Amino acid sequence: MVSPIDPTSTAFLLAENRNMPMHVGALELFKKPEGAGRHYVREMFESMRDVDEVAPLFLKRPYRSARTAGQLVWRPDEQFDIEHHVRHSALPKPGRVRELLELCSRLHSTRLAWERPLWEAHVIEGLRDGRVAMYIKTHHALVDGVSAMRLLASVLSTDPDKREMPAPWARTPERPKTSQERDKAEHAAGDVPVQALRTALGVSAEAAGLPGALVKTLRKSLRNETSPLSLYAPRTILNQTITGSRRFAAQDWPIERLRAVGKATGTTINDVVITMCSGALRTYLLDLKALPEQSMVAMVPVGLKAQQSHLPSAEGGNAVGSIMVQMGTQLADPGDRLQAVHRSMRDGKEALASMTPVQILAMSAVGQAPAILTPVLRMQGLVRPPYNVIISNVPGPRTTHYWNGAQLLGTYPLSIPINGMALNITCTSYDGLMCFGLTGCRRTVPHLQVLLTYLDDELKALEKVAGV
Repeated sequence: MVSPIDPTSTAFLLAENRNMPMHVGALELFKKPEGAGRHYVREMFESMRDVDEVAPLFLKRPYRSARTAGQLVWRPDEQFDIEHHVRHSALPKPGRVRELLELCSRLHSTRLAWERPLWEAHVIEGLRDGRVAMYIKTHHALVDGVSAMRLLASVLSTDPDKREMPAPWARTPERPKTSQERDKAEHAAGDVPVQALRTALGVSAEAAGLPGALVKTLRKSLRNETSPLSLYAPRTILNQTITGSRRFAAQDWPIERLRAVGKATGTTINDVVITMCSGALRTYLLDLKALPEQSMVAMVPVGLKAQQSHLPSAEGGNAVGSIMVQMGTQLADPGDRLQAVHRSMRDGKEALASMTPVQILAMSAVGQAPAILTPVLRMQGLVRPPYNVIISNVPGPRTTHYWNGAQLLGTYPLSIPINGMALNITCTSYDGLMCFGLTGCRRTVPHLQVLLTYLDDELKALEKVAGV
């Protein structure tokens, strides 16, 4: 049975090349349960590999032919080999976090092949402190960050004594479908091109109100104010053609520290996250004598509620809009940077509030066009980038969770640098922690790991300004 691929996911597939793999990932750290034997990690791997049945989401691969009118569709892999997708790895001694991050950097550099379902999972042992790691990567066409977190949460439990919990890709019992739902599914499978056309027409109809919003947004963009669209940003060393090799760095901070700064300054946790990134990048670029005089611009994705039938659901797909945030990197005072980010985020949210979800998706597509077309047309250096860096904040579970007794200690996201945008910063909240994952082009972003120190320095500076 084939199914259509939504336009955003199709764009992720078509934009991909060797230097720009379009998968997202996660590094998860677990603490072994009490009494775990010496073969615990091997048993954990085997339980994840030897599932009775794989969920449909993890069986589908992209496909197109004359029968699909040349349109990309999802098709089940009839030769599925789970041993290709679920793997067991070990770190070299001394088994530090450094070796773990190096392994994840290499794994994240490899492109997923279209002839198989677009995901991999690696159970990793060898950390000298006894923790167990898991690195999972999934193509962004398959799931967005929010959907990935929902999948993770669906197989975790708050009960440390619960056992026989499935792997994220294992099929679980579903509620019986109504006759109306079955008829709808059969009709969709029978005529993919027709359904795709109807979806396109539906999107076109709802986006009909976009021109007025577009004019207003363009006006703000021309004045270099915050909006869902950015026409230019200053050139930086981050905005160059990238290679396919990646470097990954990760660290977490207590959310309570960020919340205290926000409460004392009348800002939000997300404002504090972006300001931490602003201050860290300012220091980083000052070290390299490469800080632009104008404020850098961050593209901040925002998740949309998938209430319409043509928007993606938790079962996969993408429902992501974006706003462009003035980061205030030209300001020396951390308090001034925080207020600049706060004003910019507020203005961006107000702009989005006047649009429907489909209009936001359409506007975001317009905003992404310069970032995609510039490298395709080989125009780097000739035009300014629409933004300088991508910063995402994906909410995760708020309490301690377990998988078959193993306590999840932290989850650190790996994301997608693109041509002209060599650095991606993604955060995931979990159990009182804000877990930062920095993914960059290994060549274009030198000494990426020092940004972790600068993030910590910026949080301390913000705490001093806030008096907390």
